[in-house]
Amino acid sequence: MPETPESLVAQLKTLLDVEEIDRDLYRGPRLPHGEGRVFGGQAISQALVAASRSIDDGRPAHSLHAYFLRPGDDALPIVYRVVRDHDGRSFASRRVIAMQRGVPILNLAASFQRPEQGLAHQAAMPDVPGPEDLLSDADHFRAHGQGIPLERSRWLLRDRPIQMRPVTPRFPVQTRPRAPAQQLWFRAAAPLGDDPQVHRAVLAYASDMALLGTGMFPHGVDWLTHDLQSASLDHALWFHEDFRADEWLLYAMDSPWAGHGRGFNRGQIFTRDGRLVASASQEGLIRLRE
Repeated sequence: MPETPESLVAQLKTLLDVEEIDRDLYRGPRLPHGEGRVFGGQAISQALVAASRSIDDGRPAHSLHAYFLRPGDDALPIVYRVVRDHDGRSFASRRVIAMQRGVPILNLAASFQRPEQGLAHQAAMPDVPGPEDLLSDADHFRAHGQGIPLERSRWLLRDRPIQMRPVTPRFPVQTRPRAPAQQLWFRAAAPLGDDPQVHRAVLAYASDMALLGTGMFPHGVDWLTHDLQSASLDHALWFHEDFRADEWLLYAMDSPWAGHGRGFNRGQIFTRDGRLVASASQEGLIRLRE
């Protein structure tokens, strides 16, 4: 029986709600029924939540920078150790080490700023169709995904807590090279409540969902290519303005460079009314095995 959007979002909020087990030491729950590698967005979000819990005055995060060191194991929880590097009048800095079986799988640095006014400008939002005029990834796959292995099909068609509607359909799977750019709308599938930290955590989680593939487009490969090895190497995210992750956000991505087995990708995240609320960048492994 399909799960409701509300239950899926409740599970996501539980997944990102780390448990304090000692001062500056937290445990992130494992994904229920998860298997294989930990999704990078999960580790980033849990680390961000752990860092945020150590900020005594509640000032919001404005940036994070993460390096993926080893694949995480979905069968295990993740332990996060927070290091309080700096607490100033305007900014606070934290480092987070994510560990499984006693070894680091991710290092994250995050910075927090007390809100203030200042000079302001922003890039323009791309002119694209609204989400109401677009189909979801799953809808495109149902119509055009014939020939994809059954285990991959089940993964693509499963109910998710994050809704995504691509401006340029990603299915059927394209092996023809195309420009290294894409846009998609995304939002949590049900209301998240009013805690800004939850909305930041969910956006951090979602920011890792499509970015890596952008650098593959010019080369006619994707995550179904049998001899392709791909993985996120690092991830950076900047929060510019307040937003709600349960309302539609446009993720505009491009990839200006790839080489030496790596692809560089960047993204801008806009609200429906055109406010630029976050920016992301990521380098990923895109290696063709011999």
